Amino acid sequence: MHIVIISTLAGTLLGSLLSCIPGLHIYNIMALLVPLVHYANVQGMAVPVEFLVPFMISLTVAFAMINTIPSVLLAAPDESAMFTVLPGQKYLMFGRGYEATMITGAGGLVGGCLALVVVGLLAPRVLPVLRTVFNDHTHWILWTVICFMLMSEWPRGGRLGQGGWAKFFDGWKTTGAGLFTFALAGVLGFVVLYSSPVSVDSAFQNLMPAFVGLFTIPWLLLNLVSGVEIPRQRFTIESSPDRYRILQGAFAGGFGGGFAAFFPVITGGVGGLLAGHATAVRDDRVFLASQGASKLIYYAGGLLLFFVPGIMHTRGGGAHLMKSMYVPHTYEDFYMALAAFALSVAGAFLLLGPLARLTIRLLERVSYRKVSLVTLMFILVLVLGMTGWAGIFLLAVATGIGLLPVMLGSRRMNCLSVILLPMACNMSGVGDDIAGWLRLL
Repeated sequence: MHIVIISTLAGTLLGSLLSCIPGLHIYNIMALLVPLVHYANVQGMAVPVEFLVPFMISLTVAFAMINTIPSVLLAAPDESAMFTVLPGQKYLMFGRGYEATMITGAGGLVGGCLALVVVGLLAPRVLPVLRTVFNDHTHWILWTVICFMLMSEWPRGGRLGQGGWAKFFDGWKTTGAGLFTFALAGVLGFVVLYSSPVSVDSAFQNLMPAFVGLFTIPWLLLNLVSGVEIPRQRFTIESSPDRYRILQGAFAGGFGGGFAAFFPVITGGVGGLLAGHATAVRDDRVFLASQGASKLIYYAGGLLLFFVPGIMHTRGGGAHLMKSMYVPHTYEDFYMALAAFALSVAGAFLLLGPLARLTIRLLERVSYRKVSLVTLMFILVLVLGMTGWAGIFLLAVATGIGLLPVMLGSRRMNCLSVILLPMACNMSGVGDDIAGWLRLL
């Protein structure tokens, strides 16, 4: 029992500190731990299950909760947090970034409790039935989600001129940019999947340069070019949402995060989009709470599904990394995972406020541009160290694609085509044919 508590607290603390670094995904850290664990096992120093399982779960929980800080305060979100950017940035520019962070964290806390109840009580009975029902229909469900994403990128503008081609192009320029971004990111995904320039030795970090280039580098470059200065931030919550609003946001986010955690390839950002449309969330505070819940349930709740006895529902990078080190066998593993999850959610939420205040203090002492420059240099060194110059080349290409929605005002979620399109094609049995057309085979 003591080792479970110690490993959970250690993982929560380490994951919380690492999650404050923009662009650093916890899956990259977990991927680095995989060869270390295997090396220890080979050397006869096997890592105890009571330490490994709680530590990995707490790393994931801490990231899902604390990554809200760079998402809101540093404008460098992971893809599952991109829907918090607009309301989060709005709060930030009004001096209420701390409030936006805590509201998002509160949604994550309620979402964590929701995930604990659902996974602990319902998943062992309901999950096998759902998997049997949907197993043969996953491919067309994924295509339906992709179609909804593209159709929801509705034409904006259309006010330039009285009619004719000028008005047409004004109305469709953002939508066209979104479709073009989706196509380019999809082609990049096929390249990464079938003919990646990254060496085999770094294959476990294969997608890292692409995701960093698509989602993080464009915002950092925009910060450097614009030289934006954030106003002085207040550490008070001016308009705390009532319990009903927090619950409303948590249930909306729980729907999206749960959908993303159950179906393959669907990410937290896509789940948040579906939840927002399905529940018609419009209030900024409810919206922030919903995204906090969606992210925590997608990352940490999805990992918990791997420990459901007799099912081992492997969805998401965390579960696949965990599977390469350890496979749960008993109900004791399941209950240990639930206990680590509950303790880590509480610990990460308690750390959220102090870490957010420290980050804001840093931004008051150091200019936004300097923070963005240091972050950019750190990310480049990290990518170079993990994937070599081939990874830097891949990052540069991905950055060019990721700049399109930032500069042209389309939805950044279209960059998720880097994984959605290749996987959808593979599930439908046409992935190899398309790769052949692209001369990747």
